[in-house]
Amino acid sequence: MHHTCVSCFFTHTAQFSGDTEVQPIDEATVSPPVNPEEHEIVRKKILDSQYRCFEKMNRDPPYNKSGLHCSRNWDGWLCWDDTPGGTYTSQNCPNYFVDFDPTEKATKYCGEDGQWFRHPDTNRTWSNYTLCNENTNAKLKSAYILFYMAIVGHALSIASLLISLAIFFYFRSLSCQRITLHKNLFCSYVLNSALTIIYLVGVVNKPEVVSKNPVGCKVLHFFHMYMLGCNYFWMLCEGIYLHTLIVVAVFAEEQHLHWYYLLGWGFPLVPASIHAVARKKYFDDNCWMSVETHLLYAVHGPIVAALLVNLFFLLNIIRVLVTKLRDTHRAESNMYMKAVRATLILVPLLGIQFVIFPWRPENRLAGEVYEYIMHILMHYQGLLVATIFCFFNGEVQAALKRQWMQYKTQWGQRRKDHCSMRSTSYTATSISEVPAFMYHHDCNSEHLNGRHTEDSELVALKSGDTYA
Repeated sequence: MHHTCVSCFFTHTAQFSGDTEVQPIDEATVSPPVNPEEHEIVRKKILDSQYRCFEKMNRDPPYNKSGLHCSRNWDGWLCWDDTPGGTYTSQNCPNYFVDFDPTEKATKYCGEDGQWFRHPDTNRTWSNYTLCNENTNAKLKSAYILFYMAIVGHALSIASLLISLAIFFYFRSLSCQRITLHKNLFCSYVLNSALTIIYLVGVVNKPEVVSKNPVGCKVLHFFHMYMLGCNYFWMLCEGIYLHTLIVVAVFAEEQHLHWYYLLGWGFPLVPASIHAVARKKYFDDNCWMSVETHLLYAVHGPIVAALLVNLFFLLNIIRVLVTKLRDTHRAESNMYMKAVRATLILVPLLGIQFVIFPWRPENRLAGEVYEYIMHILMHYQGLLVATIFCFFNGEVQAALKRQWMQYKTQWGQRRKDHCSMRSTSYTATSISEVPAFMYHHDCNSEHLNGRHTEDSELVALKSGDTYA
């Protein structure tokens, strides 16, 4: 799961460091942290990298190519390999500091004389770290935009899903097993969106909470992973239901739903629990926020498997509908094809982030576009599900239209009755003031008007019966 971190960036002004020879780290190479605890964390990361660099330099074989070269080197932050003269070498920026972007590149130049480039001001070997935090402000602004996009997306998802649930529960004509599956799917998305908002606002956006590392934030992360799994396994339930209905049972009406409840709500507990135990034992970072661990595959792996199985089911359903139901059960096949098409649209859209997640473009602009697309795919899923399964559902639209026409008819009838009562009351109170010759004329008019009103009410009543 990709989290948007918008913790406050602290300014790091040091853009170069240098030690001609491999030496222990000193204070000059450490970016000033906010507090002593962060100072120790940064220092430990650098010392760990330095130790690994020593081991690598001792383990690697000697340089065996012809020509001058620059010797392997630890510059205080990164480890550099033997490099041929007259060439640049580069590697990703370190992740020691909050304002350093690990996706950017640090570079180092080996001169023609086989010596590392020296900075003219200090006459010390120099590694170029300027790109590591050059775009920090722009990236911080982008991070805040993505953060609020996520909040708005989940808020819209919750609103649309709750409206959809209200529609499904209100109209008894919509009650069926497929709608029951929709209800459970929608509930899982509502809970997931609510947990995501709580996690983003209460943990990700609160550096002080992350630094304290309370047990509550890890428990929240566990339920977040659990509900994420529930989303996709309820989507799998939708596919299994349609496959059983169309391919296996051949338009059978009823299925036992307790197996679907077990798969949708029960099974996701297994990968979420495995991830939590493994995270506690092998990668127990603060609030389990880091995504730099393969342990996430404990949750993402079953999700990808569910998506692939669902895709297989849906393709098989389409094969059956196209080949076997072309001439028979035409009405039924059209109805089922609509349901399959809706599910088939959602499956790749709701799972594509787990497929393209590892391939973030290196280019900065392309990377930003990638981030926005990924956030839309991940945080607006509930809105997408509600739109396709409810608002675009022909049965739901027909039920809403019937209800609206019935309401208009009833409201128009009440208004006519109210106007008729007011007219009768006015005539009764003023009849004594009207001259006799006018009274006779109005009786005729009243008789005609009454007949006209009666005819109108009969038409309205018939139209009300038609739409009810």
